[in-house]
Amino acid sequence: MGKKLFMGNEAIARGAIEAGLHLATAYPGTPSSEIIGTLAAWSGEFPYYVEWSVNEKVAMEVAAGAAYAGARALVAMKQVGLNVASDPLMSLAYIGVKGALVVAVADDPGPHSSQTEQDTRTFAKFAKLPVFDPASPEEALEMTKDAFELSHRYGIPVFLRPTTRVCHATAGVEISEIQSLPTEGFVKDPRWVIFPRLSYERHRWLENQLEKMAVEFSDNRWNRMTPGDRLGIIAGGISYYYAVEAAQALGLHPTILKIGNPHPAPQAKIEAFLQQVDQVIVVEELDPVIEEAVLAVAGRIGFTGKIHGKISGDLPRAGEYSVDLVKNVLMKVCGVKLDAAAAVLDAPPQLPLRPPVLCAGCPHRASFYAVKRATKGMNAIYTGDIGCYTLGNAQPLAMVDTCLCMGAGITVGQGLQRIEPERPVFTFIGDSTFFHTGIPGLINAVYNKHVIKLVLLDNSTTAMTGHQPHPGMGRTASGEVTQVVDVVALIRACGVEWVEEVNPLDLQAAENAVRKSLEHPGVAAIVMRYPCVALYKPSRRFRVDASRCINCKRCIKELGCPAFYQEEKPEIGPSCYGCGLCVQVCPVGAIKEANC
Repeated sequence: MGKKLFMGNEAIARGAIEAGLHLATAYPGTPSSEIIGTLAAWSGEFPYYVEWSVNEKVAMEVAAGAAYAGARALVAMKQVGLNVASDPLMSLAYIGVKGALVVAVADDPGPHSSQTEQDTRTFAKFAKLPVFDPASPEEALEMTKDAFELSHRYGIPVFLRPTTRVCHATAGVEISEIQSLPTEGFVKDPRWVIFPRLSYERHRWLENQLEKMAVEFSDNRWNRMTPGDRLGIIAGGISYYYAVEAAQALGLHPTILKIGNPHPAPQAKIEAFLQQVDQVIVVEELDPVIEEAVLAVAGRIGFTGKIHGKISGDLPRAGEYSVDLVKNVLMKVCGVKLDAAAAVLDAPPQLPLRPPVLCAGCPHRASFYAVKRATKGMNAIYTGDIGCYTLGNAQPLAMVDTCLCMGAGITVGQGLQRIEPERPVFTFIGDSTFFHTGIPGLINAVYNKHVIKLVLLDNSTTAMTGHQPHPGMGRTASGEVTQVVDVVALIRACGVEWVEEVNPLDLQAAENAVRKSLEHPGVAAIVMRYPCVALYKPSRRFRVDASRCINCKRCIKELGCPAFYQEEKPEIGPSCYGCGLCVQVCPVGAIKEANC
């Protein structure tokens, strides 16, 4: 049918459609968000159902139910989201599926936007599930289709593990006809109810399935060898292209084995590879998954050559790889030297530092500032969460003392408050994150009488990952109007007796709400509600009246707004969104609307 220009995540979405997709679920998380975002945008054109679920566990279970009924289902998330979904997934590996279930988990080497660099290939080994590791958008589309077919044939969930550079790379991708497959419907069977005896039997079944897949993977198109000399390179994912480019740049002609299915490892293919080389360099980001498989095969067949990788200390275990990194390893292993001129040409330019900061006009800045002013001198503790507002830890706000994982701000705050009951504890959480995993923690605080003060930063979107809808917004992934879940009513339903909603850009009102919450003896909640500035265009801008400015710099030193810059006196640049917070901070009224 020809080619289309697709981002890697768009290619995965297209691959799922071509495979006969019936249902897709996810919770947004960079770098995975565009998979479901794309399916949602295309939902009017194709006959499948798509949703943003309230968290990854829910998404996994909804997709599992569809697969029980014989549907082809896709669930997408980032690597830390897999932790949330792991409870159902571990049992689902034993129970299996009747249709097909592809679990697309986008890993984030670097990391660019994550708390961890955990490797889904290692999780796949732990869960005893197969994994596809695409190296490009083209492979992402084709591997998605193969993953659905494998899941259907073997009756188990299958991982698809793109990484950030694959998810967000763009390429001309060949598209094909779309399958339209019927679903068989749910058939009652004891296998769908997990009991210890059944678990034992299904564990044996699962191990047998993995053995058969390892044989199949040794002959498929994703684990292929390119003949060369006696130097061997084994690589997986995007690292394969780094290795190929680095070898070409150095004039090397190695024998290269590309691993697209790192688990279960294609052992016969690895064995055939080792018989053609004298030493091996294993190039893979994050965990030594392929390297461990190579070492196991090498030990079994008596391979005596050197195997260079993470375990040998030749390549780093942490961080994102690059062509230059792989080139340096090849030079070290092969004794190749570049002349000084070439080294200078290869050196990347020094880039200016760009520390992360809340956007100009972000209502979270006002929320943090109001709490900071109201609690001045109290030695309060401020627990944070995952979202844009994590940036509240930066100077000059410095209002996020802890950040662990989604929803943990509320619960970590409870532990802190129990150990230091004399210190006020404020727990910050966003609206989408509250729906994700904040509710159980809040119920726990009420039930166990943990005296925390919840500050819900409600900007009416899931801003950090691309403004996906959530239950408080009144629309679904496909744009359908739905019932709004009232977060204030929900907080009250959790048992919180003192709740107040306030506009954080009304600084005095916000400060007053914070002070009143401290007077309440139990759990108190403040909903700081104002929409994300990225959702609307500014209707006004402000300027500094130099004739009135006393150059105290409070507007710069206390707020950290990127719209401000310092000349002889503070100035406001064109990125101003007209929130007006600075007007309320200026002690002499020197900040006015630009048209004044």
